[in-house]
Amino acid sequence: MSARKVLLVIHPTKPEAALFAAELATALGGAGFEVLSNYSKSLGGVRTLSAGEDLSGCEIAVVLGGDGTILRAAEIVRGHKIPVLGINMGNVGFLAEIGRPKVAAIVESLLSESYRGESRLVLKHSVERNGITVAEGWALNEVTVSRNDSQMVELFVQIDGRPLSRWGCDGVIAATPTGSTAYAFSAGGPVVWPEVHAIIFLPLAAHALFSRPMVISPDSTIAIDLESDGAILSSDGMRTLDLLQGDRVTIGKDGHSIELVHMDESGFTDRIVAKFKLPIEGWRGE
Repeated sequence: MSARKVLLVIHPTKPEAALFAAELATALGGAGFEVLSNYSKSLGGVRTLSAGEDLSGCEIAVVLGGDGTILRAAEIVRGHKIPVLGINMGNVGFLAEIGRPKVAAIVESLLSESYRGESRLVLKHSVERNGITVAEGWALNEVTVSRNDSQMVELFVQIDGRPLSRWGCDGVIAATPTGSTAYAFSAGGPVVWPEVHAIIFLPLAAHALFSRPMVISPDSTIAIDLESDGAILSSDGMRTLDLLQGDRVTIGKDGHSIELVHMDESGFTDRIVAKFKLPIEGWRGE
């Protein structure tokens, strides 16, 4: 019988993440797991993941870092149906555990598979130029079309084949509920609980009477026609593409989802409270 396989995704510049990874890898190896990692530096008993390696036998990805490292992990596991467990190595985020569990607790949770999962909506996008699709991509947090110079961009937006508005603006954001607490939140968008399947869409600094955030069906399709030059498309702030006047960006729900798992019993409300240090003194719950 082959060993159970775990992938460690480690923040590349946090020394404490590497130290914790070494301790966790030793414990996992002692419990009979084979441990893989994206980490380029040597960790005892850990095999470095090779480019294009088949991950079909991997049962979980354990991420040591923050929300940004979890986005990196999503890039690795997308399409493999591997759940992602985030272990917080810094400031409280929205995707990882609120606190940092002990190594023994993590190993026990993996051995017994006593973690709970949340399926997260993923967006897909494509770029059409002169009638030809020139790029395709995806995002767990958000897809943005924004200016890349000092001039605002001219965008014509359509929803489900019907015209919505033409905006001169800094750009637009299409976000998932997962991404509602990231760029979309900082731009004035609503916080959307992850169980709600919807797409959040909002213009950035639009010169228009109507420029409010919108929450639309996850089955809707957004089309954005670029009517000026000097724009850039970004997926999760990591994958970018320069756009040209006349390009059409289409955004909708992807066929893949990402499963985030948690060991603790805290919910999204608890993460909001911990992140923003909201006043809850006097709460009369048990």
